[in-house]
Amino acid sequence: MSADTVRSYRQTLTRLCRHLGEKAPLRDVTSHRVAEVFAAAWGTAAGATWNRHRAALRSFATWAAERGWAAADLAASLDRRPEPRARNRPIDRSRLESLWKRPDVPLRERTLWLLLYESAAPAEWALSLNVEDLDLPGMRGEVKARGHWLRWQSGTAALLPLLVEGRRRGPLFLADRRPGPGRMPAAADLCPHTGRGRLSYERAEYLFKRATADLDPEGGGCTLHRLRHSRLAHLGEDGWSAPMLMSLSGHGSVRTLHGFVRVPRPADTVA
Repeated sequence: MSADTVRSYRQTLTRLCRHLGEKAPLRDVTSHRVAEVFAAAWGTAAGATWNRHRAALRSFATWAAERGWAAADLAASLDRRPEPRARNRPIDRSRLESLWKRPDVPLRERTLWLLLYESAAPAEWALSLNVEDLDLPGMRGEVKARGHWLRWQSGTAALLPLLVEGRRRGPLFLADRRPGPGRMPAAADLCPHTGRGRLSYERAEYLFKRATADLDPEGGGCTLHRLRHSRLAHLGEDGWSAPMLMSLSGHGSVRTLHGFVRVPRPADTVA
């Protein structure tokens, strides 16, 4: 299991434990009770966020059932939610340019958003970066769990040194404050210089949605995923080929690009 997957599962299961009680026997937990927790925690979240937590729970439930620890399918009461296509449309380039220049956007968020857009990387990959993973002169950072280098451009390159501020180790993107008692993150997710933990996906997405509410027809804001989608769509419009897009984004096959850009099929190609 990759470090990104572990981190995603931790977010889901930590929230469940907090509401159900960490000492509650897993065998006594019902799908109805789990559904109540999901409704309270992610009831108003975007379909993609709900589905991500649901998938993590289903995977965990299957693993637990194989060992006889769970009496039933814990996700039985959770239906997959639709992810409206309108919310997956690329964000207009001019609107993104305006977003980068907004004076009310803090350095951390500006750097993360530009990095996600310029690298066309999944948010989980960018948030997993440590300071020691960066090659600032080469304008790239290594996602060790994936064996992939994120590559950025001048916008991110100008901001990263300001964000790092002399830190030599630890998470690149830090939480707003130090963790409270009983909520100490794993050592790999703790900055040795500031004592602050790694910025979570949930917090990062919440801040981006709040800042982009005016860009979403439904008023709920844009997901971080749309920065990746927008970048690949824009590059596709600029004539980038599928192999070029895959090299940048880390996609493993041409088929996986179909959710982002229109990849021509042989029938579409003029001989």
